[in-house]
Amino acid sequence: MLGLTTAAFLALSHANAADSYKIDPAHTSVGFSVRHMGVSNVKGHFDDFAGSVVLDNGRIQAATATIQVKSVNTGIEKRDNHLRTADFFEATKYPEISFKTKKVEKSGDQTILIGDFTMRGVTKELRLPVTVSGPVKDPQGNTRIGLEAKATVNRKDYGMKFNAVMETGGLMVGDEVTIEINAEAVKGA
Repeated sequence: MLGLTTAAFLALSHANAADSYKIDPAHTSVGFSVRHMGVSNVKGHFDDFAGSVVLDNGRIQAATATIQVKSVNTGIEKRDNHLRTADFFEATKYPEISFKTKKVEKSGDQTILIGDFTMRGVTKELRLPVTVSGPVKDPQGNTRIGLEAKATVNRKDYGMKFNAVMETGGLMVGDEVTIEINAEAVKGA
């Protein structure tokens, strides 16, 4: 009986060691860049997103995120409206981009989140290297962590095939899209 009680207590204390954090949108950016006409990178970001992270003894155990596609913002309204069409994100049919971890690996100081990345109705496995900073206490007494992540996806893998061939033979829009996340997350009560 004592052994069973001790095992139950240990299981409970391990379960309590995990901390849930919620992404703070005021201190987070979710951006992307893609090659334009082979000469420069066009950058953009999303204004509306949410996410959560679970840490156990300072190590990420799980993470989820959702991005509202209609919030795409490159600073050019005409381009943003085009990105929302079927040529690219098809925002009315596929309003969210999502990521959910399936497993976590460690590589030196970096954590690799391996999860399902869904965009435009297509789900593929994505390896997302993440660096965690903190935790720290903010002036209001909240516990915060920082997360930095960068990955590359091929937009054609997600059905974004729109392009135009230029006079020089190059393509208007590159296939490789770099995703960059700089986030702060706040520990739940």
